[in-house]
Amino acid sequence: MTRFTELLTTNEVHSAYEDVTTTPSVEDTAPASVEDPVNPEPLDYDSMSKLELETFGRTIGIELDRRHSKSKLIKQLKDHIEYMETM
Repeated sequence: MTRFTELLTTNEVHSAYEDVTTTPSVEDTAPASVEDPVNPEPLDYDSMSKLELETFGRTIGIELDRRHSKSKLIKQLKDHIEYMETM
């Protein structure tokens, strides 16, 4: 007997489906403060890890691929910031 068949015969509810009636409110999903501006120029890109570069990129509207080298990620960030300044 498969786990699916067992669930059907016992009327057991999987933990993933428990308490599905509650939905997150807007307050739960909203950022802490929208008024705080994001500084697009950190002090030193070279001192940041690839994960930090990726996280920072998301805050300014670019998705970076950490499979690339750190120098390529920095170049993409700088190019994106330069492009955003010209708009």
